[in-house]
Parts: sequence; C-alpha cells; structure tokens
Amino acid sequence: MTSADVTRSAIRVDSVEPLWSQAVAAVRMRVADGSLRPGMRLPPERELCLSLAISRVTLRKALLRLVDEGVLKPSHGRGWYVAGDEAKEWPNSLESFSETARRMGLVASSVVLRSEVAMATLDEAERLAIAPGTPVFHLVRVRKLDGVPIAVDRSLVPSHLAPRLDRADFTTASLYETLTRAGLDLVDAGSTIEATEADDDVAAQLGVAERRPILVMHQIVRDRAERPVLSSTIQYAGDRYRLRTFFARAGASSGPMSGFGVD
Repeated sequence: MTSADVTRSAIRVDSVEPLWSQAVAAVRMRVADGSLRPGMRLPPERELCLSLAISRVTLRKALLRLVDEGVLKPSHGRGWYVAGDEAKEWPNSLESFSETARRMGLVASSVVLRSEVAMATLDEAERLAIAPGTPVFHLVRVRKLDGVPIAVDRSLVPSHLAPRLDRADFTTASLYETLTRAGLDLVDAGSTIEATEADDDVAAQLGVAERRPILVMHQIVRDRAERPVLSSTIQYAGDRYRLRTFFARAGASSGPMSGFGVD
C-alpha cells in the first residue's frame, strides 16, 4: 500500500474544508473500500506529507482524529495501523487454524520461514518422547487470517510418522490435514498458555511494537494411543487472539481446556 493508494482523492487547497479534515476523509474512504484492511500499516508520515502536500502538524491532527474515531491505532516506533476487528475467539476444542478460519468465513494463509528435517535436540526429544538425534520435521510459519498476521507458529513432527513433510507447500496446506492423510489420528492436546513480551523478530513478523505483550501457547498433540505426534509453540499477537474455555466443579461433567491447534 503506497501513499498514493491511501490519498488518491482530491486534497484540494482551494476547498473550504480544512486540509486535515480532507486527509481524514481520504483515509476513511480507503478503509471503507477495502484498500486499507484491518492490521495494515500506513506509509511513513514523511511519505504521506509529501503525497498530500501538507505539513506534519496537519497530518498528525488528521491521524489523531482517526485514532479517536477508532479507525487507526498508533504503534510506538512503528507507525500507524488500521484498527483491527475485535480479537478472534477460538473454540475449546482441538481445531486446526484452517478449520477455525473456514468456520468463521476467513481465509487462512502462511508465510513459511522454515520447512526442513533436522535431528532432535534433547529438549525436542523429551517433548516428543523420542530419542535425541531422531529426525524431526521443523515447520515455522507466520499464520494469517485474511492477510493479517495472527501468530508465529513453530511445529515439530517426528519424521518417521509422516515422511516427506518437507516437500509439502505449507503456505496454504494444513499440517493437521496432511498428518491425517498420512494415517495419524489426532485426538487431544495438552496446552499451556503464558503471557510474555514480543522480541524483535516476533514483533517484526506480527507487525506489533517490540516488547508488546503476546500470548504463547505450548502444545503437545497426541494420537489415540497417547503418543505425542506434534509439538508446537505458537506466539499470538495479544490483541488478535482470545481463548474460550469451560470450567466445572470437581465431580461435575466438564470438557477439556484447550485452544485451537496448529495446522
């Protein structure tokens, strides 16, 4: 998205409408017609000032008005973003990212950062209940919904359970569905969730400010024999994720507490 895309519409110096108000209207129009989508970052202020032929003071007045209206959100040190929809609420069932997206009428996609087989470290082997040095498929992706980054997902699968995973195109393919086609029965998952701060890399991948709070889910998915088949660590943008769960008193019927899985 360029500044021309944001501001194409007449910013007229001969208009009785103040320049800052015209800038507000231009951005609102781009949000309304879908040119600017939730989560997208506006061009740098200097570029916007040049495109609009207005001063930074005038531009700031327009941007702050859009923040007050809930159209934009500032991100310290990173710029101005189109305000996103309310954080998505995920089910308390073991459901893949792609399945959740389809159910909500959204499009899931990924940017694949790593897709390769490597030898399991001591920690990885312990999580997957395998011997250190066992070949493990490593998959690292930035997960998106309708093009908006939601999470950075790091997944591990023992290679002998599903050979040739490194040949799959996981920009669109579902890991859950791929594992199911390989004959694995994904039954349940143990999950822990904690809050932490985004480091430089995660902040850049999610388009959030450095040190901003994020949610981290550590998850082990097991098959019907209670064998670990998938280990994942998923780092969510905190304002784009909400976990829904259910609690019951001891002795009463209750369901498992878990979030949606990776896919």
